[in-house]
Amino acid sequence: MTPERATPKQPEGPNGLHIPTSRQKSGEDFDIIIGFLGFWAALLFGVTVWMELTGQPALVWALGLLLVCLGLWFMIRLRRKLPERRSRRRQ
Repeated sequence: MTPERATPKQPEGPNGLHIPTSRQKSGEDFDIIIGFLGFWAALLFGVTVWMELTGQPALVWALGLLLVCLGLWFMIRLRRKLPERRSRRRQ
């Protein structure tokens, strides 16, 4: 006989069935997207400021920055509704 391994308790769905951990949504994917959008927001902010300081047209860059910031805001709001990350670093 082999000893049974202790498995962490899986959350139950609305009908009482267990949801496999591979099918659960977590915030990890949203964290990656938020980081990606944050990088582009910082880059577009720098380009927009540079274009303004040099006297070149910056409207298109500013509109792009607005769209990225709105996307970032939307993703952060969605991220708050999801469970914590599945894997954490061990200390």
